Amino acid sequence: MIDQDLDPTIAALLAEADAPAPSKLPSFKEISDGTSMKMKDDSPGGSAHKVDLSQRGFKQIEKFYEEESNHIFDDTSYYRTALNGEGAPAQRVHQILSKYLTCQDPKDRTVYRQQIVTAWWELIKTMGPKAADYNLEKPKRMLLRYGVVLPSLFTPEQKQLFSTAILDNNTGEPVFYMDEWFKEIASGRLNLSATDEARTPRKTDPGFEQQRIQQLKNKNDGKLQNAESLVNQKESERNMLESELLNRINALCEHAPMIGLEPHKQTYTEGQRHLFIEIQEKLRALQKNDKELAGYIKDFEEARAVNNSLMDKIDTQQEVVEVNHQDFEIEWSTVRQMAKMTCGRQGNQFPVFTREFYHCVPRGTGFRENVLNILKWVEDNDPECFVRLHKNVKNRIVPYVLCLPTYGDFGFCWEPFDRYNRVTSRGRIVIPMYPRDLKIAILMAVADLRWQVAKEKASYYWMEEGLTGQYYQWIESQKLKGDLKSYFISDYVLWMTKELDGVQRMEKEVRAIFWRFVPFSQEKKDDLRKRSTVYQELYQRDLNRAMSDGY
Repeated sequence: MIDQDLDPTIAALLAEADAPAPSKLPSFKEISDGTSMKMKDDSPGGSAHKVDLSQRGFKQIEKFYEEESNHIFDDTSYYRTALNGEGAPAQRVHQILSKYLTCQDPKDRTVYRQQIVTAWWELIKTMGPKAADYNLEKPKRMLLRYGVVLPSLFTPEQKQLFSTAILDNNTGEPVFYMDEWFKEIASGRLNLSATDEARTPRKTDPGFEQQRIQQLKNKNDGKLQNAESLVNQKESERNMLESELLNRINALCEHAPMIGLEPHKQTYTEGQRHLFIEIQEKLRALQKNDKELAGYIKDFEEARAVNNSLMDKIDTQQEVVEVNHQDFEIEWSTVRQMAKMTCGRQGNQFPVFTREFYHCVPRGTGFRENVLNILKWVEDNDPECFVRLHKNVKNRIVPYVLCLPTYGDFGFCWEPFDRYNRVTSRGRIVIPMYPRDLKIAILMAVADLRWQVAKEKASYYWMEEGLTGQYYQWIESQKLKGDLKSYFISDYVLWMTKELDGVQRMEKEVRAIFWRFVPFSQEKKDDLRKRSTVYQELYQRDLNRAMSDGY
């Protein structure tokens, strides 16, 4: 057990803001014997998992921070509570952190900085399954959520900022912090993230039957939601046809009086005779609509019956309290890989929150509300960024968003959709919480999602058709080497940060590809065409395509 004596400078760094500076970190025994501070967790549940195809956009974020501090980080026993009861991994973190904070030699400090990465993730591996506990202590949850193990590593301003962050998901959107993500995984509400070697569940695993039923439900959810969407579409089409038919019949039944031969009325006019043909066309369209609607209603009823059956089985089964640790270790390993990817090979992998590396402004920190606010801005300008087309029906499906407490700069898409439900399941994107530019990190993740969805849609023809095909052929024509997707992500960032404001930074051919396949909102297009002949020409191409082939 190591208790390093601290010099006054380090002691002041480690001191709580309102407490006298300690002469040393508490011993691990003191940490392990500390009292617990429980919290009732109200993090998001099922509402954030259900895909509502009727939603057309994000709600405006009205509240970004609480008015008053939650005082979690003011507790003098925070450090002790955070590591209490976590065994050898917590002891290892305590020892290395003590050495790191007291070390004066830059070379030794670099060694401890590298060592703490492995020790930290072993601690997360131990703590992660406990995230499903609604009574998990606040310091433990904050350690998982923000990487904060020692509040004295905050500046006073940073402590105030994090103390006023909104803890609960009041938005209903699928944006999760790491502790919430592990909670959803451990409780079985969220499937494991896709890996190259997915483990086949065994009948002896805890909750095997629940997992099997949940997988069946996930598959059926896509059929149910898509069938309902098609029913709604056909009903809307029927209402429109019936309204048009009624208008034409009303026009057909109007007869002007014959002057001098009252009360007799005139025969059909030439215009009314044309209505016979139009009425017949509307009747044929209604007949076709009714046949299609009947088929979709049958599909909807079957999917709904299957859903009710599966829900009954889920409701009657006893809730599994035991966490499948083997599955959790797979997700833990996946999340650790995600964290590395947000930082990149040359990035800062240091996992502990410290003012030494945190340089974000309040609105540039990856809190849930800030992320949603930027996602809303992205979707307002790129309305189809979360749209997935199925049977010519556009479904808006917001992906799961995992906010990881890393100092990385790279957002990315882990998977475009669930492998069990390719129709209406959510994809998964990952956002670093402490990047140099949060907006750029989110744009990179959305670009990655867009590329993967477009590639999956084109399937075997991804190098020939659609967005990926057009872009691939242009890259080939320029004889550019390197990762194709990286080029696209870079161009998407330019598209949304420069071209959006009329600043022309893209190649002419690439701009044309993005204008067609990654279109701005119509309002933005109308504005841009007035600014330059370059955009006016692209706007005219839209009109030409609309007249020739329906675009």
